Amino acid sequence: MITQYHRPSDLDEALALVSQPNTMPLGGGTSLTAVDSSGPLSVVDLQLIGLDGLDSNGDIVTIGAMTLLQELAESSKVPPVLRDLAHREAPNTIRNAATLGGTIASAHAESELLAGLLAFDTTLFLSRTDGSKTIPLSKALEDLSVFDGAIITHVSLAATGTAVAHRTARTPADRPIVAVIGRRTASGETVIAATGLGSGPSLIDQDRLQTLQPLSDFRGSTEYRSRLAWVLTKRVIEDLEKEPVL
Repeated sequence: MITQYHRPSDLDEALALVSQPNTMPLGGGTSLTAVDSSGPLSVVDLQLIGLDGLDSNGDIVTIGAMTLLQELAESSKVPPVLRDLAHREAPNTIRNAATLGGTIASAHAESELLAGLLAFDTTLFLSRTDGSKTIPLSKALEDLSVFDGAIITHVSLAATGTAVAHRTARTPADRPIVAVIGRRTASGETVIAATGLGSGPSLIDQDRLQTLQPLSDFRGSTEYRSRLAWVLTKRVIEDLEKEPVL
């Protein structure tokens, strides 16, 4: 239950509030209903502290944590595949409220956007009362406790290379059973990320696909998900080989 609402005017004030027990930052508010808040919960609204905006220097895109998913979906500064994945992340009404920082911190296990961000070598910039730090998104998703008492201020990601995505879902609008996103870097390296193969989006080694043991659920068995991963990765790699590297 939300018992206190704060709306600080600068980052220092926001950090002081977020460092308190049972307190969490509030971006667009679209994930709050999924939070276990049976006890008292304080929220810290980040709208006034200037954490939005998109910038690009050609090789790197920097995105403020309060940037809306709809802005990602529409921005020519964002790689095309990530624009598509931002569009897939949620319906229009949610995209116009949900923020990039909130989407990352919520770490939905089947988020195609997070998998895409992994493929684009995304780095998070976190601020705390005791200082700031950077951490690769891949490491943050392995240990979500890094977000405790912290605020994501912005992220940076690669803007170069060529990327493609393939997915299998029950319906076009549904979350994927398995999704695979691949990126060929300017140096020729292939980076593969996926959802549906573990507890959350992750980078995968294409040479070890046969050893994966995804958890089964009502949408697919371990064997089915493993087969999907192999087929979709094969399609991704074939498509990447057809595209010029940008």
